Amino acid sequence: MASGDFCSPGEGMEILQQVVCSKQLPPCNLSKEDLLQNPYFSKLLLSLSQHVDESGLSLTLAKEQAQAWKEVRLHKTTWLRSEILHRVIQELLVDYYVKMQGTNLTSEDKKDFVWMRARLQQEVEEQLKKKCFTLLCYYDPSSDADSETVKAAKVWKLAEVLVDQQQQCQDAKSQQKEQMVLLEKKNATYSQVLLRCLTLLQRLLQEHRLKTQSELDHINAQYLEVKCSAMILKLRMEELKILSDTYTGEKVEVHRLIRDRLEGAIHLQEQDMEKSRQVLNSYEVLGEEFDRLVKEYTVLKQAIENKRWALQEFNKAYR
Repeated sequence: MASGDFCSPGEGMEILQQVVCSKQLPPCNLSKEDLLQNPYFSKLLLSLSQHVDESGLSLTLAKEQAQAWKEVRLHKTTWLRSEILHRVIQELLVDYYVKMQGTNLTSEDKKDFVWMRARLQQEVEEQLKKKCFTLLCYYDPSSDADSETVKAAKVWKLAEVLVDQQQQCQDAKSQQKEQMVLLEKKNATYSQVLLRCLTLLQRLLQEHRLKTQSELDHINAQYLEVKCSAMILKLRMEELKILSDTYTGEKVEVHRLIRDRLEGAIHLQEQDMEKSRQVLNSYEVLGEEFDRLVKEYTVLKQAIENKRWALQEFNKAYR
């Protein structure tokens, strides 16, 4: 397809207005997005609008259909005239038959048939006038009080008035159909917009909830951290309070002296153990002498462990 045949989105919207809004085609549910996504389809619609009418028929068929309906209406009018005359004459004959029921017809009565035939046209006109007036009063009850001249004038225009009202009804139906199409289109658009709004609202709620939850968790963590620190300080204060209530200044001084002596003894024991370790390393190859040194080393190590344990217990008690 040549580049000159391409249709821009703006031109596509103009084509949509020409095709749909000017009623060149039957009502169709086309959105702006459909037109923008399918620009060549718009040109196709515009081309079709030159060959079909708003009902979807081709122009030739529409012309033939209009001519056919015209002929049908003409034949229908002719038939209705004949049917009305037939029914009016039938009603007159029935009335006359009912009137003459149970009587013997004489030659004078036969002369009545001749008289009735002569008056038939006048009787038919009178009967039709009564029916027209009845129809007028049914359509316009206020006309019942009018004179026959006014009624005749209204009856003369009644057919035109009814045709106008019928045309108005057809136009109203056509407009209603168009409005229904527009309503369905708007409902579809509103549904899509509503779904997009709900999706956006859901996403905003999720993001806001996650952000708020993260901030809340951070605040809770800080609160728990501060609370834990406060509990530790409180426990330490209770511990110090118990120690201060348990040990006086003299006891603390005595315990400090004992601790210093124990630490000095541990230091001496560690020195002795180091010397023993060195001796062990030197006399490692000796037999019984080595066993004796090992036993001595074990005794020294056990003594150091005992004193270290005593010092730890003392420290615990002092604290």
